Amino acid sequence: MDLSPLPQDRIDALIDAVRHAAKAEILPRFRAMPPETVHAKTAPDDLVTEADLRTEARLTKAIADILPDAKVLGEEAVSDNPAVMQNVAAPGLCVIIDPVDGTWNFASGIAAFGTILAVTRDGHTIFGLLYDPLLDDWIMASAGGGAWYCRQGQPADRLQTSAVEPRLEDLTGYISLFLFRKDRQAKIAASFPAFRRILALRCSCHEYRTLASGRVDFNLNGMLMPWDHAAGALITTEAGGVVRMMDGRPYTPLIQDGYMMAANDEATWDAVHAHFADKIGM
Repeated sequence: MDLSPLPQDRIDALIDAVRHAAKAEILPRFRAMPPETVHAKTAPDDLVTEADLRTEARLTKAIADILPDAKVLGEEAVSDNPAVMQNVAAPGLCVIIDPVDGTWNFASGIAAFGTILAVTRDGHTIFGLLYDPLLDDWIMASAGGGAWYCRQGQPADRLQTSAVEPRLEDLTGYISLFLFRKDRQAKIAASFPAFRRILALRCSCHEYRTLASGRVDFNLNGMLMPWDHAAGALITTEAGGVVRMMDGRPYTPLIQDGYMMAANDEATWDAVHAHFADKIGM
């Protein structure tokens, strides 16, 4: 397994491409989109907007210049052609893009959305980026290099997951209930009062950002699209956390079924797993 990092100039170029794309395609459309530029995909709340499409197209073109040997896996490209999903399993580099993560929030005028980019080599994530277009800041990690909060022109801050004791009543976590089987949702929801707080932002970018920053303690996921989780899983791990499938397998972007949990440490992962394993149908 080759987890050697990308050259720094390639990382810098990818970050610049994301920042420029957001400035050109995302920010001008926030709270300014005509209804005809917003469309449903698989469900009424599964949306795609002109910002998603134009940002992904711009980034795909930029990646061809920055990493010409890499394949690209974009969420919207997969929506048009499911065969594109195979790119993540191809040998060599693959760049995974979620151009506007949290599209429902974005289209609804809610300021909780971002751009996610991950780079994999032979199916293993070596770089992850969680970018906030509104504040022009980002969290990033390279395999083995720690997780960092960054702002243009300022020193980067190294991130560390929370150090809370693994008592359920002290834990705050993310669970998007609607992503779990309908016949399990009532049982899962009925157990929420065991925790300090259960939240859902409808935006993987910001859920992983707050987990890696030590603001929440776990994130239990019921849908495993690589554009939602490849970057965040690496960043959580590099911030000191633990990411595994609920059946114990290591998570990789090649896994697209089952349930996965990211947590601040092993003890929390174990405690939350013990609480939910039977409720989600493990």
